[in-house]
Amino acid sequence: MIRIDGSFGEGGGQILRTALSLCACLSTPFEMVNIRQNRKRPGLLPQHLTSVNAVAKICSAETIGAKLGSSSLIIKPNQIVAGDYEFDVAQRQGSAGAVTLVAQAILPVLLGTKNRVIIKGGTHVPYSPPYDFLSEVLFCYLKRFGIVVKSKLINYGFFPVGRGKIILDFSATPLNNSTGVVLNRGSLKKLSLVSRVCNLSLGIAERQASQFVKLLTTDFPGMQVEAKTEQVRAACPGTYVFLKAEFENITAGFCALGERGKPAEQVAREAYQEFKSYLLEKESVYDSHLADQIGIFLALSRFRNGNKGEPFIIKTDKMTQHLETNIWLIRQFLPGYQPIVKTSATV
Repeated sequence: MIRIDGSFGEGGGQILRTALSLCACLSTPFEMVNIRQNRKRPGLLPQHLTSVNAVAKICSAETIGAKLGSSSLIIKPNQIVAGDYEFDVAQRQGSAGAVTLVAQAILPVLLGTKNRVIIKGGTHVPYSPPYDFLSEVLFCYLKRFGIVVKSKLINYGFFPVGRGKIILDFSATPLNNSTGVVLNRGSLKKLSLVSRVCNLSLGIAERQASQFVKLLTTDFPGMQVEAKTEQVRAACPGTYVFLKAEFENITAGFCALGERGKPAEQVAREAYQEFKSYLLEKESVYDSHLADQIGIFLALSRFRNGNKGEPFIIKTDKMTQHLETNIWLIRQFLPGYQPIVKTSATV
């Protein structure tokens, strides 16, 4: 059994989610201690417990310590079972915990099997990828492996209430032999911006979109972006902007969330600055958020190909602590995973 110190590196929930995925995929039990030790509220919160219970249910695992607030966990996986599943982050207590983070834990487990999964919780909440990133960026990247995941957002869920709902449909298509490595992003093909508000004035969405377009055309005259504003419903107010940047070989995504007291223009600036930083680092391929999430798919692809194929080269605009920690965690299960990470300081 692998023993993992959950306080290593960034010491948050990512270590747990990746360990859960690898545990099920490789039929390897693990024990984790000091779960989320580096956070203000250590231990398993609702979204983390939901991830544990989701993976455990899918692979009929035995667990010890799977309860709210627990700082240690033992999980012993069995066979992965395809089928229809539903998971609710707020099932045991009210929470706007991210549905996308639960999806991160179960995605690698269900690849190549026919499943429908419903996840309820927060779809656009702080410290997690928004639903748009999952559907427009990560799922686009997974097609390189022959993986097709169709998704649908039923209800939006914002902090602090949540109550969002997404549906994921997994294809039974076998994974191809691609290693998934992308070495250059190619030329920019299209920029698409969406600015949404829930239970707020549409004027806020229009200000966000207008500010983003203004910043873009000032810094990059002639560059065009398709901008859309939309007013949707949710259980509580919320707003965000999301930019999808489509290049020849990769799609990148940049998002910023609104919050009480934050001007609409600031929301736009936050998303724009992330995009600008990425765009100016011409050797970068994966945006920093995608780089955080692809490691497990690269590692599992190499494992299934008998450790053959192209070297792991991850070109990204910055080396985050999430990325460093994820590399370390994957190597606990697959010691052969040795990616070469190239950032603006190394390329």
